[in-house]
Amino acid sequence: MRILALSLDLDDTLWPVRPALEQADRELDDYLKRHYPEVARAWPIPAMRELRAQVAAERLDLAHDFTTQRHLTMQRAFAACGIDEAPLDALWEIYFSARNRVELYADALPALERLSARLPLASLTNGNADLGRIGLLAHFRHQVSARDTGVPKPDPRIFQAAAAALGVAPHELMHVGDDPMLDVKGARDAGLRTAWLNREGLPWPDELGAPPDLTLRDLSALADWVETSRSGSGQA
Repeated sequence: MRILALSLDLDDTLWPVRPALEQADRELDDYLKRHYPEVARAWPIPAMRELRAQVAAERLDLAHDFTTQRHLTMQRAFAACGIDEAPLDALWEIYFSARNRVELYADALPALERLSARLPLASLTNGNADLGRIGLLAHFRHQVSARDTGVPKPDPRIFQAAAAALGVAPHELMHVGDDPMLDVKGARDAGLRTAWLNREGLPWPDELGAPPDLTLRDLSALADWVETSRSGSGQA
């Protein structure tokens, strides 16, 4: 297959995201306990998570924008406590800083170094990770996010936006991610080639149709495949 570029999912592809999100919730809760104890009492972490889920369910127009969802959540929590002006900038910085203190999978950075030496890379995510804060920005030519494009995966338009940013046709772009629906089926429906990062060795869900072009246990295997495919042929 003729692959001229790669797009990579971020959360749960380059790092496990749950530990960072849980730490972000704890640090935000600690801040509220110190500075806004009435809000912390009314909205402990489980309640705050439920409120955010409620906001997401009510504001389907913001399905692509986790940042605004979280801002609205904080505004509602403070308003429920009689505080009209939530300190959104301070709250967001606390949360966002912790959210981006991720621990990369052991294979991620070595693989990114190998991949970016061979092909142009774009990040493609529904989330709001900041590659600059994480220290990985230099490996990517472009960053494509649901918030910026206005649509989340698996909408074909976000994948097509990645192909356009990289200057390749959709069938010349391979998308790599961990989620069978959002990453593999979404990319395939948009005309991309697909690689499923299946760290747990799970069976492909047949209800999603054809399996991915590649199934990989880690990113090292992807780098091996790219290097082998391009050696001697000049292209993957």
